[in-house]
Amino acid sequence: VQLQASGGGLVQPGGSLRLSCAASGFTLDYYAIGWFRQAPGQEREGVTCINSYDDSTYYADSVKGRFTISRDNAKNTVYLQMNSLKPEDTAVYYCATADSCASGNYYYRGLYDYWGQGTQVTVSS
Repeated sequence: VQLQASGGGLVQPGGSLRLSCAASGFTLDYYAIGWFRQAPGQEREGVTCINSYDDSTYYADSVKGRFTISRDNAKNTVYLQMNSLKPEDTAVYYCATADSCASGNYYYRGLYDYWGQGTQVTVSS
């Protein structure tokens, strides 16, 4: 069972990136997928989550309206489209699986079982 986050990089403020979370050894169809991020010296924080059964989504206030999570079950991949990026979005981004998520718990690290290795996102001019 493996999750791999990719797509990070260096982007200027106002720019966009799309992160991917690809699974191998299992099918993402049955899992909720969350994205977290961790900036240097800070706690890992929940960014967003998408459920498997109805594609319901939840977002942190700091990214609402700028980030969009989506899933492509045919490709066994979940995406995080990040627009209007700000320097404060700079962090290592991680994806993780859970049975399900909701508005009151998507940001809780203990909800998630498998974690992928992170991908670095740097927003700087």
